[in-house]
Amino acid sequence: QLRLVESGGGLVQPGGSLRLSCVASGTTLDTYSIGWFRRVPGKDRKGISCICSSDGVAIYAASVTCRFTISRDNSANTIYLQVNNLRPKDAAVYYCTAVPHDLYGGCDSTFGSWGKGTQVTVSS
Repeated sequence: QLRLVESGGGLVQPGGSLRLSCVASGTTLDTYSIGWFRRVPGKDRKGISCICSSDGVAIYAASVTCRFTISRDNSANTIYLQVNNLRPKDAAVYYCTAVPHDLYGGCDSTFGSWGKGTQVTVSS
């Protein structure tokens, strides 16, 4: 069964950058579409970037467009999210997720596999 483990979060100043990673195990990511979501206390988890494959068209939430970049390395079974020019509003727990290609429909897909998340804190 697919398992996902996020890492790379931490405390950064406004304008700083991080690269979040998500290592998959249990099965290969080749047959999965992937995404990154984030959640703050008291609010629902929201999709911020999703992509069907390495050569697919990435989808980004308006709030992160031009600042965040999603990518994947299938050979390493790893998903990445490069987060640049971080703002205080970006502070959240970030989760990676995956869904079989045939069930992918953007970030509104019914993702069934989730990691435990990695905390990103943005503060001066």
